[in-house]
Amino acid sequence: MKRIFVIIAGLAMVTFLSCSKKPDTGGTATESVANEWWVTISDGSSTSGYKALATYNTAANTNEMWIDDEGNLYEFKVKAAVDLGNLTFKATNVQNEYYNIKVTITDGKILHNAAKSKTGNVTDSINFKAVFTDDPGTTYTFAGHARTRFSEDDY
Repeated sequence: MKRIFVIIAGLAMVTFLSCSKKPDTGGTATESVANEWWVTISDGSSTSGYKALATYNTAANTNEMWIDDEGNLYEFKVKAAVDLGNLTFKATNVQNEYYNIKVTITDGKILHNAAKSKTGNVTDSINFKAVFTDDPGTTYTFAGHARTRFSEDDY
C-alpha cells in the first residue's frame, strides 16, 4: 500500500511540475524602432523608386540599432544611437559594414502611424539624412514607410 502511495504521489508531482508557466522572454531594447521599410533616396536633384531598408537591434541589445539597406540603395550597414523616448536616431562618422567608408546620419526620426502604404494602410514612417565619405558633398535624404507584409503593398 505504501508503495502505491509513493507511485501516485510521484506521478502527481511530475504532473504538477510539468504544468509550470513558460518564462516571458520579453522583446529587444529597440523593438519600437525595429522594422522593415520601403524608402526612397533623394540627393536633391533626383529621387529613387522605393527600395527595402531594415532597422534592427544590435547584439548588445542597448539603445543602438543597425540601419541596413541590405545592398538595395547605397549599400550601407551602420550602427546608430537611438533615443527611444523620442524615436530619433543618429550616427556620426561610423564605419559602414559593407564597404570601407564612413557614414554620418542626422535628423533620424520614426513616427508611429504617420504614413500610408502603397494601398493606403496606415503604417509608421521613417526619415533621415546621410552623408557618405566617398561622396562628402552630397546629403542624401531617406524617406519612407514601414513594410506591411501585404503583398499588394510591396514594391
